[in-house]
Amino acid sequence: MKRLEHGLETLIFSSRWLLAPFYLGLVLGIVLLLVKFVKTFISAVSVVFSGSGGEAMLAILSLVDIALVANLLLIIIFAGYENFVSKIDTADHEDRPGWMGHVTFSDLKLKLIGSIVAISAIELLKYFVDVRVANRDDMLWAIIIHVVLVFSGVMFALMDRLSGIKADSHE
Repeated sequence: MKRLEHGLETLIFSSRWLLAPFYLGLVLGIVLLLVKFVKTFISAVSVVFSGSGGEAMLAILSLVDIALVANLLLIIIFAGYENFVSKIDTADHEDRPGWMGHVTFSDLKLKLIGSIVAISAIELLKYFVDVRVANRDDMLWAIIIHVVLVFSGVMFALMDRLSGIKADSHE
């Protein structure tokens, strides 16, 4: 019976590698975002030279938006892979991000919600920059969604803080 239990535990532990293709797919997602970034950049060049200041700002904000999503994917890939699959062996490479290997699942949640709130803020800023064209209902929904995301982020941080205090008091 002990051998069966050990075999089952080995199978369950090894199943973490089933997540590796998901992270590889997210890497390919960053490649797709790079293509979208280049296309948006090419469009932005002409807008900056021929459009209004507001149009130029919107074009640049679109680039920032894509970069934030790419950063979000990178955080998910690095932290998710290291937390759930295996340590990334970079042999102390000089360019290794300082946070890599130190992001817990709790930290990952906070980084994710922080990135999502930042992306939402950029989208909201686009509405405010182009307020003449924006549909009032769409703008209202964007504000509501942003406020809900900010509230969710604050609640995540508060729950993590409270669980940290609770864990510290049990030691």
